[in-house]
Amino acid sequence: MSGEIFRDIVAFITIARERSFTRAAAELGVSQSALSHTIRNLEARLGLRLLIRTTRSVSPTEAGLRLLERVSPRFDVIADELASLSELGSKIAGTVRITASDFAWNTFVWPRLSPALRHYPDVQLEVSNDPALTDIVADRFDAGIRPGDRLGKNMASVRISPDWRNVIVASPDYLSGKDLPLTPEDLVRHACINTRYAMKEGISPWELKKGDGVQACRVDGPLIFNTVYAALDAALAGYGLAYVPEILARPGLENGRLQAVLEAWCPPRQGFHIFYSSERQLLPALSMIIETLRYEPGFMPSCTKQAAGNP
Repeated sequence: MSGEIFRDIVAFITIARERSFTRAAAELGVSQSALSHTIRNLEARLGLRLLIRTTRSVSPTEAGLRLLERVSPRFDVIADELASLSELGSKIAGTVRITASDFAWNTFVWPRLSPALRHYPDVQLEVSNDPALTDIVADRFDAGIRPGDRLGKNMASVRISPDWRNVIVASPDYLSGKDLPLTPEDLVRHACINTRYAMKEGISPWELKKGDGVQACRVDGPLIFNTVYAALDAALAGYGLAYVPEILARPGLENGRLQAVLEAWCPPRQGFHIFYSSERQLLPALSMIIETLRYEPGFMPSCTKQAAGNP
């Protein structure tokens, strides 16, 4: 059955309910002559007279009344469902899947998002705390959190944090009696605590400043973790040098449990961004999350989780 007959039936139902071609034409946004042509075509297609027209009124025939009583409620149900779908498109509800490292999540995302979510009980948030460079499209995530220099192709993004940097730290106990490293080349004489963020990836290099650029420095040591929190704990415990976010190391630096080295060699990194496919429609729930996290100058991040060794 062609779509044309459905349009014709809608026209018939409108006329039969309004009992007027004039009012029906105004409601449907068509001319009276076009509406008359539509009804003639419908009646010819069905081989039945559907409306009785006089100079003063319009009323359905017996066949028209039957059509109105049987079909009209079904069209009402369809109209209601379409209206519900339209509301769903604007209602802040549904499931949003996000991937983010535990550091990004605990420091820049959750402290701001948690209060907002209380106002949206119909939003279900599924979070994967994964530091790997996840393909959000292939793994069916709606969005990811990643530094601005690690965004994928064909991705839209919004900054959610200020720039930040990693620092090289160790406990005073570990450094006691050792020569402090003065250049990145000196790291070969030290136990360095490494990170590997995905088993299929290599050990993450330490990105240190070299001249006007940044150089990937490979280091070696007895421990490898997939989270900066564990690396920081190991540094606090005296196992060696760790390259961790300065914001996480700050409490240990302030209370003397950690000491920074090679600070001049630790460059800033681009702030975190929430990114998502530029080819997909942005759902209202995700839009709410993006606007909640959008970075504003002056925003001070908060660490909701400290390393286990910190007081």
